[in-house]
Amino acid sequence: MKIIAFAATNHSKSINRQLVEYSASLLKNVQVEILDLNDYELPLYGQDKEEEIGHPQLAKDFLAKIAGSCGILIAFAEHNGSYTVAYKNIFDWCSRIEPKVFQNKPMVLLSTSPGSMGGTSVLATAVQSAPYFSGVVKANLAIPSFYDNFDSEKKILKHAELNEQLQDAVSHLDHLK
Repeated sequence: MKIIAFAATNHSKSINRQLVEYSASLLKNVQVEILDLNDYELPLYGQDKEEEIGHPQLAKDFLAKIAGSCGILIAFAEHNGSYTVAYKNIFDWCSRIEPKVFQNKPMVLLSTSPGSMGGTSVLATAVQSAPYFSGVVKANLAIPSFYDNFDSEKKILKHAELNEQLQDAVSHLDHLK
């Protein structure tokens, strides 16, 4: 079994993608598959669209990735205090197929932003809502001021205290089978 990890955004240079990739590298005892939401581009969800086309195969494929995993690591980008459209759209499609989107998988939820709040608004929403969709949140962490705290060249957190907090958070996924 493996952990799936992804940034909840379709931005190719997302700081949350950098964060999730670094976080995944801290997992030494499990296999990690990093997903890219750009590989799951779907039409904008709406009930009329669902009635017209049914459930897209890419949404089914994304749910299969969740089903085939033993845990989930997500780094949430924050747009106007909430989810990105890319994440919300794939989530909406998936929830129409399987309301228990996260399928009782252990999850670690992260966020970061350039600002001092580190995406805490979207992270709070994700932490609060995940259990309604059968997500088992084991840990969550917001990394503030990404550009001050992350070395993009070396791909590491600069500050030992933040790095320790991140290692503690992801350790909840490191021994899953």
